[in-house]
Amino acid sequence: MSYDRQNQLKLFQLQVLIAVADFGSFSEAALQLQMSQSAVSYAIASLEKDLGVSLFSRGRFGAQLTPVGEQIVDRARQVMYLLSDIAKQANLARGLQGGHVRISSFRSAATHILPDTIAEFCRRYPAIAVSIAEYDDRTDVEADLRKGRADVGITYLPSSNEFEIWELMRDEFVALFPPKFQSKSNKLSWEDLTAYPLIMAPDGDGCDAMVYAHCAKYGINLTVAYKIRSDATIVNMVAKELGAAVSPKLAAEPIPHGVQVYSLPIPLFRTIGVAVLADSLLTPAAYAFIDLLKQMWRELNRTI
Repeated sequence: MSYDRQNQLKLFQLQVLIAVADFGSFSEAALQLQMSQSAVSYAIASLEKDLGVSLFSRGRFGAQLTPVGEQIVDRARQVMYLLSDIAKQANLARGLQGGHVRISSFRSAATHILPDTIAEFCRRYPAIAVSIAEYDDRTDVEADLRKGRADVGITYLPSSNEFEIWELMRDEFVALFPPKFQSKSNKLSWEDLTAYPLIMAPDGDGCDAMVYAHCAKYGINLTVAYKIRSDATIVNMVAKELGAAVSPKLAAEPIPHGVQVYSLPIPLFRTIGVAVLADSLLTPAAYAFIDLLKQMWRELNRTI
């Protein structure tokens, strides 16, 4: 059936159609839409007349979609989604003419994950300012999100469910040994790890807590000789034969020449993600940054 200017589907009719389909009742749809039941009935009757088909079977148990009604309500949902997306894109365009994205990140992610995305974001949206707060661990990152000092955070799991997190990558924990270390086999053993003095972060470090818990699960107690905050210092101490270390690979890079890298006897990973405070009202600029970050890492992960 073709439509002229006087005989076109109305968005209001589609909204009522979806509501009746969702609630299975004209009266419940009217309640949810804050309309009279007669107005809902009239909207559906008018739509059925315009389309020339019955959309609902009415009965004592409510309103059930007919087969053609099911097909049409699916398309109505698509129409409403596209309209919402049009409005979203327009709002984004208005909001991307300026603004500020505040990012909080733990150090290794700020070093290895963010620079390419920030460069591309600044190329696309030169009018938007970007600032980064960099910390040793995720606790400060999550505190910034809670207190409204950051729009976007880079953290790792597990995390509090007060945050909404999208996974970016998995980062393996690796054992780093000095150049002269000789393992009994190509695969590291727990005996190798416990026999060597370890260089780890100070107490309270989130990543080291994951390592200790992982080892304890298999009855392994680690002996720590040095506690150092800086990842770069830890790796360089390993290179100078002062001990071994267990570190997320991202934090250890760039790994000095000669330092030997092993997977743990039973591998361990941390999942790094981009986080926002759940139910927070983000700016269009922050949404655009998150979308770009997820897109770039999806493409990178496909090539790995």
